[in-house]
Amino acid sequence: MSTLKLQSGIVVSNKMDKSIVVKIERKIKHPLYKKTIKRSKKYIAHDEQNECQVGDLVQIAECRPLSRRKHYRLFKRKK
Repeated sequence: MSTLKLQSGIVVSNKMDKSIVVKIERKIKHPLYKKTIKRSKKYIAHDEQNECQVGDLVQIAECRPLSRRKHYRLFKRKK
């Protein structure tokens, strides 16, 4: 049994068919100045039923490559 790699983020685009763009933010501490900085990255995820809307809080899980840029699938939607 394998463990799922889950990440939480916000949907920023749903204009593709069966795909969404999820923005994931993380906070890191600057190595020299010790100030907390926000870093973000966008991931393309598979949304089979086209159920997500822009602004939804979602969890995505890592999976096998579905296309050139799509390596995640929608795991859970939290309105």
